[in-house]
Amino acid sequence: MAESIKILSQLKEGDRGIITELEQGPFTVQLCEMGFLPGTEVEVYKIAPLGDPMVVTILGTEVTLRKQEAALVLIQHQT
Repeated sequence: MAESIKILSQLKEGDRGIITELEQGPFTVQLCEMGFLPGTEVEVYKIAPLGDPMVVTILGTEVTLRKQEAALVLIQHQT
């Protein structure tokens, strides 16, 4: 299984990975409060037709994120 570091906003539907880091930004605290912490698995569930927002599954919960928010999350992408 090949792995690479990507930004969550770059992933496609069905892609999954492990969060490695959160960039500092205006939504970092809110993301942490929702469970976006290093070591947590996340999967892209659905992306809106125009590409924004996206729905991800984390800790058994579906969370909707805008690309601006998802761009703060670095993922060890598993293909």
